[in-house]
Amino acid sequence: LLLLCHAEEAAVIVSGLRSTDVFVGESATFSCELSPPGVRNVQWWLDGTPLHNNLVTEISQQDGRIHTLTLNDVACHDSGTVTFRAGSLISTAKLLVKGIAL
Repeated sequence: LLLLCHAEEAAVIVSGLRSTDVFVGESATFSCELSPPGVRNVQWWLDGTPLHNNLVTEISQQDGRIHTLTLNDVACHDSGTVTFRAGSLISTAKLLVKGIAL
């Protein structure tokens, strides 16, 4: 009797986060595409602080592949490192929030 076991296809990051510069009060969007779709244990951080879906932080996914984080109405103190983690996969990018010169 021969049993064939298919190991779960290893997930990979197809396209990672990209560093973004925005002005105070604008929105900053980061996205990461994974393959295959349906990866669980997805988490976003900003400078080591876990992010959760709320009015200023929008976390979404499309087709189970494209994971998106939008930070609305950013302030200077939001500048830092955005980290996306899915299982053992990690992608990071820098967020720079610029003040508006008067």
